Amino acid sequence: MTSSSPPTPAPSGAPKPSRPLRRLTARERGEAHRVASSLELFFDLCFVVAVAQAGVQLVHAVAAGHAGEGILNYAMVFFAIWWAWMNFSWFASAYDNDDALYRVVTLVQIAGVLVLAAGVSRASTQHDFLLVLLGYVIMRLAMVWQWLRAAKSAPGAERTMALRYACGVLLCQIGWLGLVVLPEPARPWVFLVMVVAELCVPLYAERAQNTSWHPHHIAERYGLFTIIVLGETIAAATVAVKSAADEHNALGELLPIAAGGLLIVFSAWWIYFVVPIHGHLRSSRRAFVWGYGHYLVFASAAAIGAGLEVAVEQAVGKAHISTLSASAAVTLPTALYLLTVWALHARHFKAGLTQQLVLPATALLVICCTFLGAWAVLAAGLVSAVSVAVGVVLTARASGRERAASATAAAG
Repeated sequence: MTSSSPPTPAPSGAPKPSRPLRRLTARERGEAHRVASSLELFFDLCFVVAVAQAGVQLVHAVAAGHAGEGILNYAMVFFAIWWAWMNFSWFASAYDNDDALYRVVTLVQIAGVLVLAAGVSRASTQHDFLLVLLGYVIMRLAMVWQWLRAAKSAPGAERTMALRYACGVLLCQIGWLGLVVLPEPARPWVFLVMVVAELCVPLYAERAQNTSWHPHHIAERYGLFTIIVLGETIAAATVAVKSAADEHNALGELLPIAAGGLLIVFSAWWIYFVVPIHGHLRSSRRAFVWGYGHYLVFASAAAIGAGLEVAVEQAVGKAHISTLSASAAVTLPTALYLLTVWALHARHFKAGLTQQLVLPATALLVICCTFLGAWAVLAAGLVSAVSVAVGVVLTARASGRERAASATAAAG
């Protein structure tokens, strides 16, 4: 009988599934094979329910001719969704020990986002933010508990950092009460003040010490959420096209929108994942800019789906807006997505002016497509697809030149 080899010890700081309750200590930033957990994937899927609800209300507002009000409500609700998701993702990257208590508190956060999702409709149509606020407070108080638990096991500066997070998040929840108790005209100003306060909490807390987030894990988490949001965009647009086709039998008007929408979403996926961004996240300063900037990436990606639904409704006569407005509902978020992905991702990996200008030029051309009437969405999709092809060709040429230069140097 041969003896079995001893089990490989777990990396320092990694979850050890031997006991249901363990100390919540920081994981190592250089931990090998760090990937998203099944709990994190479940967390993301539940958050997309709230994203979908925000998109539905944006569709209704834009289709009814109230684009300004709809965009403002969408921006406010989406911030609550994105900020709670982002805070959990960065915390989990540094402290996920996967014990029973950690799982339960995370499930409480998921319950909070479902409460928030249930209140999105009332917030958008009746300006009643009570359910949205209640769901947000549930999510954030659960986050306070996680930070207090981390502080209990942390020494010195790390303990100070965790307590600053807990106190900052808790104080912000008091400020958010203004969305319920103050008069309606004051609420947008309350929102702006509280956004600034929330964004400043990590900047203040991590002056004591930076959290040990894992660059590859964070890049994967953001990438997975981008995929889920783009998938929800495709699902929403598909349902809209199917419903319109069943009710109005207007395939001639719908096919260009469907084809253009698919090209836009496919291009959006390609452009986001064409570069390995985790190598760029080498400092907390870069990570803060990159992480905060994803508010626009996620919000614009979800808004593309809402815009496609608006374009479908306008094509079959259900939306009381012009073709120009319906086209802009697709092209403007698409252009914003392209510009933000370029600013956060692509520009760090492009060599030369030609490569750098591909995405900004594409965004400008997509905006110009707005004025092409019924063909605007299809034209925007074609422009996006061509930009992907141009980027592939330019990258291949640059790689060929580098290989030729290396071969010449080696021969010399």
